[in-house]
Amino acid sequence: MSAHGPFGLIGSVLLVLWLLALVGYALPVKPWLQRAGAIAFATGGVVVWGYLGWLWKVLERLPMRTQGETRLWYMAFLVLMGLAIQARWRSRVLVAPAIVMTMVFLIITMLHPESLDKTLMPALNSPWFAPHVIVYMMAYAALGTAGAVSAWALIVLKRRGAQEGTALEQMARSLVYVGFPLLTTGFILGAFWAKVAWGHYWSWDPKETWAFLTWAVYLAYLHLDRAKLLTTKLSLWVVFGAFMVLLVCWFGVTILPNAASSVHIYSQ
Repeated sequence: MSAHGPFGLIGSVLLVLWLLALVGYALPVKPWLQRAGAIAFATGGVVVWGYLGWLWKVLERLPMRTQGETRLWYMAFLVLMGLAIQARWRSRVLVAPAIVMTMVFLIITMLHPESLDKTLMPALNSPWFAPHVIVYMMAYAALGTAGAVSAWALIVLKRRGAQEGTALEQMARSLVYVGFPLLTTGFILGAFWAKVAWGHYWSWDPKETWAFLTWAVYLAYLHLDRAKLLTTKLSLWVVFGAFMVLLVCWFGVTILPNAASSVHIYSQ
């Protein structure tokens, strides 16, 4: 079947919608354009969720076998995360980092299309697999948004002073406190899935090792935060750095020299 079905057209539509959303959220524009941006952002989310539903029907399986398919889930949850930020903190500008991230992952997916394939590896025929991936994508959306907010806060801290940077740091921290329980749940679900798929809960293969390292970095951050051992600037750097570790776990492991020994290479 063709690469990602009609995603070339859908991706172009999403790119236009989220560009409009970025203008409405990030720039000091008129109220009608702000409303148009909010509608465009939410509409893009509906399009992604609808496309995931279409893929599910066409492939006759949940679309989460490949990295490209997981990127679609990530974009879908990023939209929900952006809307949640606006509802929770009444901040429009903080939705902009989430929009930028959705656009980055959209462009990556458009540049690296994948062929639709109904086949599913035997290891993925487990009731634990879908919850494991979905919860992980929810965690990644929260932690990724925290990382993006931290990057923005570091710029604000340098240009506008400590007060505004501190407020952004508190928001980034709150997102980590949302994402870490989800990350932990996904971690545990992954162990149960591994037991069903390969007969053991843990094997210390490259992917699992980096998953543990990612979890440990965020755990260390939470301990340091609770002990009040981090300055505002250091806290922001740690949250941003932790997200870089997460990205290595998600994408970078496949290019490591020992990646061929990983049981998770099924996703290629």
